Amino acid sequence: MNVIKAMAARGAALGQYAPILDWGRRYDQGAFSADLLAAVIVTIMLIPQSLAYALLAGLPAEMGLYASILPLVAYAIFGTSRALAVGPVAVVSLMTAAAIGNLELASQADYIAAAITLAFLSGLILLVMGVFRLGFLANFLSHPVIAGFITASGLLIATSQLKHILGIEAHGHSLIDLFGSLFSHLGQTNLITLVIGAASVAFLFWVRKGLKPLLMTLGLGDRLAGSLAKAGPVGAVVVTTLVSWGFDLQSKGVAIVGDVPQGLPPLTMPSFDADLWTSLFGSALLISIIGFVESISVAQTLAAKKRQRIVPDQELVGLGASNIAAAVSGGYPVTGGFARSVVNFDAGAETPAAGAFTAIGILLAAMFLTPLLYFLPKATLAATIIVAVLGLVDFHILKSTWRYHRADFTAVLATILLTLGFGVEIGVSAGVVLSIVLYLYKTSRPHIAEVGLVPGTQHFRNIDRHNVQTHPELVTLRLDENLYFANARYIEDYLLERTGRGGLKHVVLMCSAVNEIDLSALETLEELDRQLADSGITLSLSEVKGPVMDRLKRTDFLDHLSGDVYLTQYAAMRALGPVD
Repeated sequence: MNVIKAMAARGAALGQYAPILDWGRRYDQGAFSADLLAAVIVTIMLIPQSLAYALLAGLPAEMGLYASILPLVAYAIFGTSRALAVGPVAVVSLMTAAAIGNLELASQADYIAAAITLAFLSGLILLVMGVFRLGFLANFLSHPVIAGFITASGLLIATSQLKHILGIEAHGHSLIDLFGSLFSHLGQTNLITLVIGAASVAFLFWVRKGLKPLLMTLGLGDRLAGSLAKAGPVGAVVVTTLVSWGFDLQSKGVAIVGDVPQGLPPLTMPSFDADLWTSLFGSALLISIIGFVESISVAQTLAAKKRQRIVPDQELVGLGASNIAAAVSGGYPVTGGFARSVVNFDAGAETPAAGAFTAIGILLAAMFLTPLLYFLPKATLAATIIVAVLGLVDFHILKSTWRYHRADFTAVLATILLTLGFGVEIGVSAGVVLSIVLYLYKTSRPHIAEVGLVPGTQHFRNIDRHNVQTHPELVTLRLDENLYFANARYIEDYLLERTGRGGLKHVVLMCSAVNEIDLSALETLEELDRQLADSGITLSLSEVKGPVMDRLKRTDFLDHLSGDVYLTQYAAMRALGPVD
């Protein structure tokens, strides 16, 4: 019996690091059927997306397929989300293109090697973050900044694909460069390519709104019709490929995908060149953080709908393993995608096994269907990307942040403008810096409320907002922020100004909202206590939280404090400034 318990405990422990050992023990026929159906639908959707996103990253189309096989298996083993679908995504593909494009590599082979190395580096970073529980680093990117970055990235991606819609050459990593390049080559537009691209865009936009109602009138259920509607790009791929082949559009200047290698993904290794790693590390870090934030947001949203649990640090491990799997199988950086994850969820995926089944579907496509993609117009793939990423563009965030908080509005607007004007890496880097600067700014000037007793109660409220009782010899100030180096001087100046008005004998700092007092703030309190004592005023604290009190007891601050520490603010008022 003890042996069985020990084995069960060991299995549970291993399940923390490989969740497949947990949900796999309960896997049954019902889950298998649901996962298989979801995998079929996601596979149909993922094939054109994978090809399109690889081209967006400046890579051969087959690398998108390779990045959608082994990474899905790795996530199924190590990930905790039951519905997250891992693979190439638009924003990470754009960041990959920007990162490698900046290296000015001489050949396509070097470009591919750099992409593989970038995936490996991203995987290592994510694994290290997961092992050392560093998922909190993603919190340095605030939601408004992320929203601004994704909106700007969506515009950049859509603009970068206009060259394929028009059938011309255009280059650049910023909106200004892209528009300038597009305008200079506008006279070279291929009208047939434009017709194919524009028709594909129109069809895909109609699919989003009109295909589901049509399928439902044909008798399909709401859930299945919605999932199939999201796989609409396959229809555009099939039709335009047949048209391209039937009318030999390649001879008329229409760019096509061309040869896509048929067979299993190759076994590849990243480059271990120190200079290349140094050049790519910053980009790999940004891709890792952005990819994790996007992935965990989707995973937690979908998990909440079924009351399932996501473990953020284990998600880092799962995404890290997925990127390393991409690096050893000819792929490039991957993360959890929003659209395909929603389709996976809506199609009824029960476990991460759905991702593994999707990998099998993509593998079969890579082995047997790639010759059929030869005549696929690149304009169709560009249309797929444009329609997908325009759904990411959300200017409503500017309106909502303007109304709610001007500092957040500034961060969003700056992130959008910097991303559009200077590229994704500068944009997201600026977003991180802005998030931190705004946090320091807001917490460096904390809200301090002078409070009084609500008549007939033991509650205290702001004297400027409520009719409360006070005492002329006592002032109580509620500090609505942690006390640390950035706001210590502000708090000191505020208290000295307030206590300099005369007539006071006691000051009480109400610390109900204070979770931390760092050494700089403690030294400020000590100096403040001395200055007040010289003026004949005592300094007391009230409602100090246990962890904060434990830390204060390790110092001699309480021994020299001119006043006392009270359990409640009501007790402090009863002792120092009683009111009727």
